[in-house]
Amino acid sequence: MANALTDQLPWLLEPDKANPGVRYFALRDLLDGPEDDPDVIEARAAVMRSGPVPAIIAKQHPEGYWEKPGPGYATKYRGTVWQLIQLDRLGADPSDPRVRAACEYVLRHTQSVSGGFGASGIASETGVAPPSSAIHCLHGNLLAALLHFGWQDDERVQRAIDWQVHSITGENPAFRYYSSTTAAPGFVCGINYTQPCAWGANKAIRALLAIPPQVRSESVRRSLELGAELLLSRDPAAADYAYSNRVSEKWSRFGLPISYWSDVLETVENLVGLGYGADPHLDNAFDLILSKRDTEGRWPLEDSINGRTWTQVEVKDGPSKWVTLRALSTLRKAGRI
Repeated sequence: MANALTDQLPWLLEPDKANPGVRYFALRDLLDGPEDDPDVIEARAAVMRSGPVPAIIAKQHPEGYWEKPGPGYATKYRGTVWQLIQLDRLGADPSDPRVRAACEYVLRHTQSVSGGFGASGIASETGVAPPSSAIHCLHGNLLAALLHFGWQDDERVQRAIDWQVHSITGENPAFRYYSSTTAAPGFVCGINYTQPCAWGANKAIRALLAIPPQVRSESVRRSLELGAELLLSRDPAAADYAYSNRVSEKWSRFGLPISYWSDVLETVENLVGLGYGADPHLDNAFDLILSKRDTEGRWPLEDSINGRTWTQVEVKDGPSKWVTLRALSTLRKAGRI
């Protein structure tokens, strides 16, 4: 383990026109490069020149949406919301006017009057998602993207943060729940048979972790605590959280981009971000993560939605720079490498 990071750094840092975002994140997350470092600036600029990000942007309508106007959930993996989620995960430049146009479009059309982002494939008469369609997994993914892209001070994003915390804590008596989607406080989801959804919890936690600690409200901190309680209520390696009558295979298959589902690696990423890196409750999960390395110490791309998106991200079952980056970043932050 002592050389696990240094052995892979040359591979992750090499210029790669197919996946230039890996170098950007490796400089930032593995070498602690600040955003104003010349190498980091150039690496992010490369993300906009080649690879999946410009391929996604090439399909964007001038008004900021993909495929068709409206809330942007459909077509799944090719509609607007999925592209903003992928642009965030792949390291797109927040200052790029096309990225900004996508953020603005989502805020105008995917955010309901309640502040929640709606998983509606059909635009209402007003052209925005209805409040009943707001759901943790989509909301968390989009909120994380908007925060990572620098929109935290926008009033609409503040309303989205409020929706996220009130939906979790139940502290606002006026907050409305819907049996078909966000059904009750504590990540309860109608789509998950009115059981707490650990996938949704992971997305919500990832979003709220994007808020700098020094400006997190008490409600945000409480929401993060409740998310940690849910994720630690089971062995994260087993991931036998409430989900119909089985454990989804998605938990044990690592990949990128991650959609509405989650995996054990994302659970550990979030718990490490919350300060649980040394907690023995994560030992089995770290063992699982380490067990997936190949003979060269690299992690494979086990899960993929290639063929259903506008672009391809690596080759399924082959060695993955993205998954290796995710694993090494998490191990390093946890002090286990």
